[in-house]
Amino acid sequence: MQITVLRGRDDQCAAVRSLLDGVTDGGGALLLHGEPGSGRTALISYAHRYAKDCAVLAATGLPEEAMLPYAGLQRLLDPVRDRATALPEERRRLLYRVMDGEGCPPERRLALSVAVLGLLAATARERPLLATMDDVDRGDPQTTQVLAVVARRLRQLPVVVLLTADATATVDGLVTHRLAPLNERDCIAVLTDRLSERPAAPVAAMLAEVGGGNPQALVDLADVLTPAQWRGEEPLPVAPPADGALGRSYRARLDRLPPDTRRMLLLAALDESDDAATLVRAADAAGMVIEALAPAEAAGLVRVDSAGVTFAQPLARAMVAAAAPLAQRRAAHRLLAGVLDPLGQRLRRAMHLADATAGADPALAAELERAAAGGRNGWAVASAALCRAAALSDRPDDAAARLLAAARYAWAGGQPGQARLLLDRLRATCADPLVEGEAGLLRGEIDLRCDDAPGAAATLLSAARTVAAADRARAMQGLARAGEAVCFAGDQYRYTEVGRRADALRRRDDPPAVELTGCLVTGVAATLRGDHERAGPALRRAVVLGGRLAGPELTPTALACAAAAGLVVAVDGAAHRLAERAVGLAREHGELSMLSRALELRAVAEYWLGRHETAAETSREGLRVARATGQFNCADVHLGMLAVLAAVRADRESSLRRIREIGTTSTPGSRPHALAGWALAVLDLVDGRHAEAATRLASLARLGTGRGQVLVQVMATPYLVEAAAHLPHRPAATAALAAFDRWASSTASPLRRALSARCHALLATRGGVESEREFRTALRLHPTEAGVFERARTELLFGQDLRRSRRPRDAREHLHRAREAFTLLGVGRWAELATAELRAAGESVGPPDRAAGHPDGLCAVYYTSGSTGHPKGVACTHRGWTNR
Repeated sequence: MQITVLRGRDDQCAAVRSLLDGVTDGGGALLLHGEPGSGRTALISYAHRYAKDCAVLAATGLPEEAMLPYAGLQRLLDPVRDRATALPEERRRLLYRVMDGEGCPPERRLALSVAVLGLLAATARERPLLATMDDVDRGDPQTTQVLAVVARRLRQLPVVVLLTADATATVDGLVTHRLAPLNERDCIAVLTDRLSERPAAPVAAMLAEVGGGNPQALVDLADVLTPAQWRGEEPLPVAPPADGALGRSYRARLDRLPPDTRRMLLLAALDESDDAATLVRAADAAGMVIEALAPAEAAGLVRVDSAGVTFAQPLARAMVAAAAPLAQRRAAHRLLAGVLDPLGQRLRRAMHLADATAGADPALAAELERAAAGGRNGWAVASAALCRAAALSDRPDDAAARLLAAARYAWAGGQPGQARLLLDRLRATCADPLVEGEAGLLRGEIDLRCDDAPGAAATLLSAARTVAAADRARAMQGLARAGEAVCFAGDQYRYTEVGRRADALRRRDDPPAVELTGCLVTGVAATLRGDHERAGPALRRAVVLGGRLAGPELTPTALACAAAAGLVVAVDGAAHRLAERAVGLAREHGELSMLSRALELRAVAEYWLGRHETAAETSREGLRVARATGQFNCADVHLGMLAVLAAVRADRESSLRRIREIGTTSTPGSRPHALAGWALAVLDLVDGRHAEAATRLASLARLGTGRGQVLVQVMATPYLVEAAAHLPHRPAATAALAAFDRWASSTASPLRRALSARCHALLATRGGVESEREFRTALRLHPTEAGVFERARTELLFGQDLRRSRRPRDAREHLHRAREAFTLLGVGRWAELATAELRAAGESVGPPDRAAGHPDGLCAVYYTSGSTGHPKGVACTHRGWTNR
């Protein structure tokens, strides 16, 4: 299989070049193994092109000659047979005997290998030699054995041996490179190499999945697609074409198997459940036995054990099915349907019947729809079932409704590319405005999570208007997501329109889930315009409703809305509980489309609760889920949170690594961009670059205009004020603090009010009465059960202020507490800053204990108060000891 452009094979090409570049100083060998179509032959060709200064010997292992001992060796060495005259006579005679087909006695095999090694050395006297054997495992085993012995003895010779074999083949003692499936980026590059223009993004993503990362499969797919399929307007193939190069290769392997083996292999390929009992019953019904698979197992196509049949290579199942004639496939589907339980295996049975049916079948379409409802067998399976139901429908309206449901199920299962393809097909065939509106809501949600948040807002607003009369619940949810989109993009001024539309949709008798969503949108809109008197009750009502959800209304989406409301109104504990329930429910139902968002909300709640390590772990999980499901906007938010959490802990390396991962994918003004800016500002602050920190934080939003990340800037305001306190002019910090105060005073959060007091202390005259009063107010307000890190920061800042006001004795009390808390929390850089302040205050202290860090929950730090309300001590239950 010739693949002219190598994609995703940089490591293998580099290994080939390294061998050939150093061949004059001593040779070596390399085994490249992978599934058919993975590019093994292309790499052999690459080596031939690169070895311009080498002599080349090349051969291929042929299954037709697998029973002829040393047939491959004869073909490889025949061009240099005459060079054997340089060998000692005994070795020359043995080599000639083998090449003439007379065989080699078992006890002379090592002598034969030495003779071949001598022949290669003689050939390489004039210039280095490259010897390649493609598909060495498919030819005679004797050739493989000899080449393996030779390949292990090339260190002193200017000879390179390059072998390729199937994915399961190994040769002891040789450097081996496995040709792994291409990643999605390289798959898309392979596809676009075949075309004059790039395919639609969801089409390329789905073809990459269908092709299984196999280069030849992708080439074959690209060669057979119609223009409508490239645009996503027609269904895409479910497997590479049977008459492509890869299909022909598999067919050649299948043709060498007995008829019963091929029939059993087809049944195994079509029964994707891999249920051994089903396959045994199907074999019995067909008058066969499972043992008929033995030749296929010997050929490396499958593995058979008590658990069932496993296909050894990712594409083998699809290619076995594609290679079978249509009539045989349909007969096999009917056979499998006949042995399945109509009740316990309802969906699988209906799918097999659908695949055995030609033309419309409304009754079977309805059965598929009922069996797939709710995604009980998995969202991806349910989506595929509804696609088949749409194809079997005899009415366009039914087909459109089923395609829309299939797209929803694909999205719920974490397949945005498949969902977008189905929506594109729907747009090309459906003329019903209501269905188009429903599709717009789904498309907007996918755009929001995956790539185009600004465009998502417009899509969602338009779709919500279309469906409002028929389905207010969906319309309200669409408005909530539109609001999320404008906030993500930094266009909060557009939230006014979202809130106005939500108010127009609300009714007094709304069901709890609809009322909850309406309260969230109304509350956030009021918050963004500074109307906290209206925002607070609406948001708190949403939190209460979230705790009361039950039955069909209890969904991850509704719980996430309630959690978001809780964060805006600063009820962190309730927000965390709601987000935790959303995470659990999304996992339970397999709703991957909502899991990353629910984890994002949980991480923010954990940040406010002071559980930084737990928040980082939550964000890491959210990042994994988001990347696995193509939700790149969500992934960037998690990266931004990880950057902030690392910066807050003064972990510069980790923070900068996460910011680099965001790279240039986030647009200026977006939430990930703002989180990255916040993280960089905290790092600036830790290193004493106060002007740079203040400038970064002030640029996160333009207060009064609704542009930029207002909510992120509110979260970061304590850091902005801390940086600005070192500057002579601080209007941005003063304005930001005024906005923070209005919000904090409207909440019941002691932490927010403590942070507000700390900010006022920092902006007051150093060492003055107001500064001390505000610092002590902050320390009194800091909650004892959470927020230990922020309390320690307040202690540090108060101690700094007292020391610089020439009150070192008073300062040391606060600095000691800050240093001890930072040490116990494992934030070494902050502990070092507290230590430096203590030394400046005249205290003789050693470096902080860097080994005292702990995961959240292992070490409990708490404060006890005396009659004055001042903190009196720190206790740590860590490794069994207590220090008070």
